Amino acid sequence: MRKKPELLIPASSLEVLKTAVMFGADAVYIGGEAYGLRAKAKNFSMEDMQEGIAFAHAHGVRVHVTANILAHNDDLLGARHYFEELKALKPDALIVADPGMFTLAREICPEIDIHVSTQANNTNYMTYQFWAKQGAKRVVAARELSLREIKEIKERIPEDLEVECFIHGAMCISYSGRCLLSNYFTGRDANQGACTHPCRWKYAVMEESRPGEYLPIEENERGTFIFNSKDLCMIEHIPEMVEAGIDSFKIEGRMKTALYVATVARTYRRAIDDYFESHQKYLDNMDWYKAEISKCTYRQFTTGFYFGKPTDEAQIYDNNTYVNEFIYLGIVEDVDEDGAAHITQRNKFCVGDRIEIMKPDGSNVKVEVLGMKTDDGENVESAPHPQQSLHVQLTEKPSPFDLLRVENSH
Repeated sequence: MRKKPELLIPASSLEVLKTAVMFGADAVYIGGEAYGLRAKAKNFSMEDMQEGIAFAHAHGVRVHVTANILAHNDDLLGARHYFEELKALKPDALIVADPGMFTLAREICPEIDIHVSTQANNTNYMTYQFWAKQGAKRVVAARELSLREIKEIKERIPEDLEVECFIHGAMCISYSGRCLLSNYFTGRDANQGACTHPCRWKYAVMEESRPGEYLPIEENERGTFIFNSKDLCMIEHIPEMVEAGIDSFKIEGRMKTALYVATVARTYRRAIDDYFESHQKYLDNMDWYKAEISKCTYRQFTTGFYFGKPTDEAQIYDNNTYVNEFIYLGIVEDVDEDGAAHITQRNKFCVGDRIEIMKPDGSNVKVEVLGMKTDDGENVESAPHPQQSLHVQLTEKPSPFDLLRVENSH
């Protein structure tokens, strides 16, 4: 059997990074406050990044930092300073897309691995060979590649060049995420980190000479999409991903909550580990994986381009509504002497509610909320203020880093 692939998890904040680490990540990828393509994500100050890298490394988890904008002239001086700051923090890898940014990273941080972002449109083995010659450690595959193509790429590139592929999450559908619509409609450049996700809006297309007649969108053989995409989910296809020779399984979602990250990380961690223990064990636990993966916010699922060019039914559909089966309440930051969970609450819940403790080991414990107090010791029936610090008494004692969630009744 091939080597076990890395499970690479996104983190939008220090809290989410710690969640990813505790719930099964081999590596996490994060963004600083500039030069990444998720400017709307909370992102990390240099202080938080330093703490996050130290926490991850203490748990044997690697940290990759994104700097994958397509840089303009005015970005380069600031990028140089940014890489100089990162050099001191010692992340395990830098993720870049732009050859200018790659050159700066190689010059300033020669001791840090460089990964070439999916933004560089890495669709053929000669592109991978090119980046290997430049000194890249890893290349992130374009989303438009099939598993057959990825397997051929692996066969034609140096053995020490790693290939990273998305395994779960939103699928950008302008070519490899190089979106033009955001800039056109809102003036916010997706390739500069300010995407407004116009691909999720609802559209109809009408040809000029046929007013009132709405025409379907067709894609060509290169796989270009313009409109709504489903979410990628490859939980049922771990064996095929492993056999293709993929070195790192990447979860999309650097703007997602701790609940999303914990749910997806824990599920894929168990699925990968089960498969490498026994193919039969992986098959036997499939219902659990599928049930768990549906407990975070998601849309309808697709296998993307991995098994060939998808049909319009597979990728585009009428309803792009997110499904939200569970609501995130908070993470157990620590446990008081009386066994109460100290959390910063994220959504409202009340004394008497039946909620669930989600544990990193894969277990889910149903509990009742017996009581809650503020930091001042005042008893309250519910959490009236967002982000309020609370001490919550449950019927079972939780552990630090457990996540509290409640089933969505709507």
